[in-house]
Amino acid sequence: MQTEGPESDVVLSSRIRLARNLRGSPFPMLATPAQSQAVMEQLLDVAENGRLNGLGPLEIIRLSELTELEKLVLVEKHLISPNLANESRNGALILDQKEDVSVMVNEEDHLRIQCMRPGFQIREAWETASLIDDVFEEQIDYAFDEKHGFLTSCPTNVGTGIRASVMMHLPALVLTGQINRILSAVTQVGLAVRGLYGEGSEATGNLFQVSNQITLGQSEEEIIENLHQVARQMLEHERAARSKLLSDSRARIEDRVRRSFGILSHAAIMDSKEASQRLSDVRLGVHLGLLPQVNVKTLNELLVSTQPGFLQMTYGEALHPEQRDMTRADLIRDRLAISS
Repeated sequence: MQTEGPESDVVLSSRIRLARNLRGSPFPMLATPAQSQAVMEQLLDVAENGRLNGLGPLEIIRLSELTELEKLVLVEKHLISPNLANESRNGALILDQKEDVSVMVNEEDHLRIQCMRPGFQIREAWETASLIDDVFEEQIDYAFDEKHGFLTSCPTNVGTGIRASVMMHLPALVLTGQINRILSAVTQVGLAVRGLYGEGSEATGNLFQVSNQITLGQSEEEIIENLHQVARQMLEHERAARSKLLSDSRARIEDRVRRSFGILSHAAIMDSKEASQRLSDVRLGVHLGLLPQVNVKTLNELLVSTQPGFLQMTYGEALHPEQRDMTRADLIRDRLAISS
C-alpha cells in the first residue's frame, strides 16, 4: 500500500474479495472460448459505460495483451492472482487509479471483486466492496440459490462468496516463540493463516495473511466481525510481545535490528528471502523506536519493488537469478540511503 493506515505498526493491509458468477454461464474452467469471451464483454461493459462511476477513472486491462512479466508484476502487487496470470484466456482486470479496487474477470469465478485498504480497515474495505457488488448486481443476473447463497466454482466459497483478510507483521510473536500457539488458536475459530501471496505461499518476512475459512451459514457482517475481533487480539499479543522484547532483551533485539540494517545498507548481493527477513527486522526496529531515521513508507515500497518481476520491469530487461540478487541489493542500498 502507498499510504499508512490505522494500526499499521502491525496490520499492513485489509482486503475483501467477493466471488460472483453469472446465471446460465458455465464456470470459467468449463467454458468454451466463445462463452468466456461473452462473459468478459458483458462484465467489462459495466465498467466501460460508466456504471462504476463512484470509483473514478478506471483502467481496463485485457490479460491477453500483457507480457508474462507484466502479469507477474500485477501478481506481486496483489492486483491479480497467480491463477489469473497463468490462465488468462479471456481474463481481464478492472482497476481504479489508486489500485485500491481491482476486479478480476474470468479467474476461478466470472467476477472477483477485491478492495484493499491500508492498515486495519477491514470494515471500510467491506463497505466499498459491497457498493461495487450492488452495482454489478443491478446489471447482471448472479448465480444465486435461496438455500446455498452465491454459487461459486470452488465449494469452499459457496454462500457469501466472501474472503476477508488482513496482512499482519508478527515478528515479536515469532521471536518469542508464541506464534505457533497463536496460529493454532486462530485456526480453531474458523480462520486460516497463509503467507504473503495467499494460499500455498510461505510466510516469509514474518508476514501472515489471516482470513476466514467459512463462507456458508454466516452473514458477511458476522464473518468480518469475527475476523476483526481475532485480528485485534493478535495485534494486542504482538504489541505485548514487542514490549517484552524491549524490557527483557533490549540489547539482543537492538543488535539484531542494527545488524539487519547494516547488511541491507551495504550488501552487494541479496536474495528475496533474506531481503524479506532483514526488512522485517528493520520494520520491527522502527516501530520499537530503535531506528527512527528509517521511513516505514520506504520499507513498504521495498517489500514490493524487490520482488523478481518488479525488479525486471524497473530495469527493463530479463535478469537471471544472480543479476536479480545484485540488482535487489543495489536498490535497497540506494533507497535506504535516501530515506535515512
